[in-house]
Amino acid sequence: MARTLFQNTRIVRSDSVSEGCVLVQDGIIVDVDASKSVQADEVIDGQGKVLMPGVIDDQVHFRDPGLTHKEDLETASRACAAGGVTSFLEMPNTIPPAVTIEGVRKKEKIAAQKSRVNYGFYIGATPDNVKELADANDVPGIKIFIGSSTGNLLVDNQDALEGIFAETTLPICAHCEDESTVRANAERLKGTNQVADHSKIRDERAAMIATKRATDLARRHKHRFHVLHVSTAAELALLNDPQPYITAEICLHHLLFNIDDYDRLGSRIQMNPSIKTKADNEGLWKGLLDGRIQVIATDHAPHTLEEKARPYPDSPSGLPAVENSLALMLDHVNQNKCSLEQVASWMSDAPARIWGMVGKGRIEVGYDADLVLVDMNERRTIRDADQHTKSQWSPWDGESLQGWPIATYVKGHCVWHINHGFDNSHRGSKLRFDHSRGGFWNTRNGIGT
Repeated sequence: MARTLFQNTRIVRSDSVSEGCVLVQDGIIVDVDASKSVQADEVIDGQGKVLMPGVIDDQVHFRDPGLTHKEDLETASRACAAGGVTSFLEMPNTIPPAVTIEGVRKKEKIAAQKSRVNYGFYIGATPDNVKELADANDVPGIKIFIGSSTGNLLVDNQDALEGIFAETTLPICAHCEDESTVRANAERLKGTNQVADHSKIRDERAAMIATKRATDLARRHKHRFHVLHVSTAAELALLNDPQPYITAEICLHHLLFNIDDYDRLGSRIQMNPSIKTKADNEGLWKGLLDGRIQVIATDHAPHTLEEKARPYPDSPSGLPAVENSLALMLDHVNQNKCSLEQVASWMSDAPARIWGMVGKGRIEVGYDADLVLVDMNERRTIRDADQHTKSQWSPWDGESLQGWPIATYVKGHCVWHINHGFDNSHRGSKLRFDHSRGGFWNTRNGIGT
């Protein structure tokens, strides 16, 4: 039995940081207060370093299959490993879209061959696949595009939405932008070639209408629902009393960029939902700190720089982020804007609980040893040329951050190390989901094993 001892580290939990040693055996954490003298096959000295639970990114678009010139599950999972992300949940809008269990299983087979980290795939809702959704199992949940999609993935008909919430049991998440509002705004601004107008087309009202609609459906049908990528401070009013059905997340681009950045970054920050105002940045920080928002994700959705350079509105929405997300938050810890415990809660524990990921999200006995060793004093500058994503660019190009992952472990196996690079022989595992445990509000002590 292989045993690894992490010693002399600061161990981060979602509610505390303590000095100590963590013992891992065959990929499972067996002791979080181990003796330095315990026998182990490998001893990792973490003197001056921090040991955190691996990041779980519950909203990514890895483009595989169908759009692999932008990204694929190999390049994306390498980017994850380099960024401290040990598990991801991928959205269904690939080509073909994953709107059947068979479609999800096909994506899992691709991931089993390519992915360096753990994986799960949502099943996508259409206006007429409610029976498929009702029969689905062993997936994180159902994704609905209430706005910002095309073809059969767009579901904005009220009867279809009522049916999905009434006739299925899996937790649901949704892209919340009101399609009719977006289309009316686009018609009013028809002919614009200014990318800053993207935030006028996909405005606060579009987000508010759709989020109110979706959270109302969840409460009336008593159905667990996760609001993806909250982009406006106004939406927080809809999250004031979220229990027991509602959870929400924020993405780093909505937290850290605003409309003033269009002049500098142009279509690099063109996103759906759109970037909003500085006041929204401040409001979203407040929502994170007061608990109305539980999760930080990336909505990693890369395009090539050539595609992004097209004149607006032909430029596509989306940006890459998985390999810089943890470092961006660690830099904010160093700025005293949040704590290591909060980062572990937002990026590891909360997503594991929301989606019922068995044995994930915490450094506790019995949990999988999905870990990231962090140097809070390490300073690096993000450079396009250094990115592992196939698109090889970042909207944070040129930004210097303090606090970076230096090694990432998936079930105790080092899949990336700052000095040694990637272990290309290792593959992640399909995540296990247990929705019977009731989600975030019913698992305050963690999802368990």
